[in-house]
Amino acid sequence: MTDFLSLAQARYSARGFEAREVEAEKIATILEAVRVAPSAVNKQPWFVWVVSSEEAKARLNGCSKYNFCAPITFVVGYRTEEAWTRRYDNHNHAEIDACIAATHLMLAAADLGLGTTWIGNFDPEALAQALPETAGYTILGYFPCGYPSADKGLPSERHLDRKALEEMSATL
Repeated sequence: MTDFLSLAQARYSARGFEAREVEAEKIATILEAVRVAPSAVNKQPWFVWVVSSEEAKARLNGCSKYNFCAPITFVVGYRTEEAWTRRYDNHNHAEIDACIAATHLMLAAADLGLGTTWIGNFDPEALAQALPETAGYTILGYFPCGYPSADKGLPSERHLDRKALEEMSATL
């Protein structure tokens, strides 16, 4: 547990990246971490697109002002019809499952020495037009990824600000 806790504590949102390419093996490892993420009833309702071509990156850049010049971006989407729905209240778990997969993605990237940040502030309609490959999916967010730059890729000053344990948990 110490290794995981150290990784979870060290991971931060990188907002600037070196121009250096991300190695194919690292991309494959990240995708494998997403593939093995747990989901309700093992339905795995997510899909990941790796945006790496200059043309696709240019299309994606028009969907939000938050792009950070990353060499690659992972786009994570889900389909509610592929997810488990709780019978008591019909709560669909697709978004929860995709969030778990996205968290695996970010932690795997950090473990490989890469930085990411979760972009949730984007125009969904613009993204659907920019990346027609995502049709039929709800886009959870996208994740610029690469080697953090020394000037803009550092943790924010708020990175270590956390609630006290007593403020966010209780034993019953």
